[in-house]
Amino acid sequence: MWRRTYLLLLLIRVYFALSPSYLHPDENFQGPEVYAGRIFGYPSKLPWEFTVDHPIRSVFPLWPTYEVPMSLLHWFYTEYGSGNPPPQLVYYALRAGMFLLSFVLEDWAIYELVPSPRHRRATVVLVASSYVTWTYQTHTFSNSLETLLVAWGLVLIRRILENKQRSSFFSYAVLSFIAVAGVFNRITFPAFLLIPGLQLLPYFQRKPSSLIAIIGFGAVFSSIAIYTDTLFYRPSSTFLSAIRNPIITPLNNLLYNSDTSNLATHGLHPHHQHFTANLLQLLGPVYIVMIFSLFRTLQIPTWLRNARAVSALSATLLLSIFPHQEPRFLIPCVPLLLSCIRVHRSRIFLAAWIIFNAIMGFLMGVYHQGGIVPAQLAMRTIVSTNTVAQGIKTNPDASVFWWKTYSPPQWLLGAENSSTPAITTLDLMGIPGVDLIQRLDQSVPPCGAVSPVYLVAPTSATFLDEYAATGSPRTPDLQLYRLWTYRKHLNLDDLDFGDDGVVPTLARVIGRRGLGVWSVRRACK
Repeated sequence: MWRRTYLLLLLIRVYFALSPSYLHPDENFQGPEVYAGRIFGYPSKLPWEFTVDHPIRSVFPLWPTYEVPMSLLHWFYTEYGSGNPPPQLVYYALRAGMFLLSFVLEDWAIYELVPSPRHRRATVVLVASSYVTWTYQTHTFSNSLETLLVAWGLVLIRRILENKQRSSFFSYAVLSFIAVAGVFNRITFPAFLLIPGLQLLPYFQRKPSSLIAIIGFGAVFSSIAIYTDTLFYRPSSTFLSAIRNPIITPLNNLLYNSDTSNLATHGLHPHHQHFTANLLQLLGPVYIVMIFSLFRTLQIPTWLRNARAVSALSATLLLSIFPHQEPRFLIPCVPLLLSCIRVHRSRIFLAAWIIFNAIMGFLMGVYHQGGIVPAQLAMRTIVSTNTVAQGIKTNPDASVFWWKTYSPPQWLLGAENSSTPAITTLDLMGIPGVDLIQRLDQSVPPCGAVSPVYLVAPTSATFLDEYAATGSPRTPDLQLYRLWTYRKHLNLDDLDFGDDGVVPTLARVIGRRGLGVWSVRRACK
């Protein structure tokens, strides 16, 4: 029975891995966007983390995760195809790669971390049934990679402790690599292994050579990571100059995040946010069961008596010190805490767990900003088709304004060629509607000229209705001609319960869900 259930959950994971939802800009701008321009010549824009004087993001963990598969695709198309692969192929290849990493490494690690053979199968199925596994773990997040590194760090610690007969230098090397890759991937990584790692202190006392080996391997891998980052940010650096003036991105990251004024630009949250809201959002009914178990008896609950729970909760406590708190920071906690729970055959719990993950799975895995990737992938075709429809034989450069969406990944436009127009992407974020119209009015050419200006916005934005070409425009100046619509798109940032009320807001955001692309033209007489 469990095999069929696991196979079904595996197919569900594949479905969500190939669904183009967009959970956070970091999944593109701190990963694929970094290398797409370098490898394929796609348009790309490095985020501020990579362009400041003291960069805070390392490319060391990005190299095997994104650069290697992208380079392999580039090589294959160079050898056997023509030009670069289409961005659709690159996008879904990276998603497939994240799915494979999750399927192989995460499930394997959880299987090893659960000591009881009787509970292993149920635990793997429970983790595989979580919407976090379906969505976050199959997206190109540094948090998703951190989840795998944390899990395998715990596996290696356990293997070393259980191997009492002889020293295993291979395990020491792998643990050192995981530690270095984890720190250079996210500075939050040590929080997950700090307390469980204390179990190694008696082991190091008995075998001092093991500590020396781990430190030695760690120094080697750290040197490679620092040298890799230094060459990335200073390509002209020589080996000696890299040694004299290295770029240590984890240190820069720690210094940046230690300043509350820096964190304020990303949003400040109460220190209890992780415990009172974020874990509940990630775990749903399981978190409620955990909370109730704390007050059921005076004894420590069974699920708390293992290194996995200690790792997850101690990390959550340490991360709560920082006032900027997002649910994705706690993704590594999800498989660890789920592996601690012994699921009772309660129909109520089972129904609640299925409903919770089904709703959150479709919300986050399909509809959440779900139109951005399809729109960007189709943008060159949309612009070219509209140009032909207007009777224009040339391909004028186009300006595409994005409004009330996440930042669009520019690398998804693909490379320019003689048959496609050059596209300039302008991210207006959530500026007021009046300012939007002013920006469009400044960009649209006068009557008689071809309008190469386009607007991408949620169809739930009722402000645009008055400018629709099918209605009565509020001014004689601008009209919007809808060219393309993608219905599987929800903009949760557009929820305005305070001004519009709960029911009207939900009716607008859900009932009019979708993302549209409009051609913006003068209303000429």
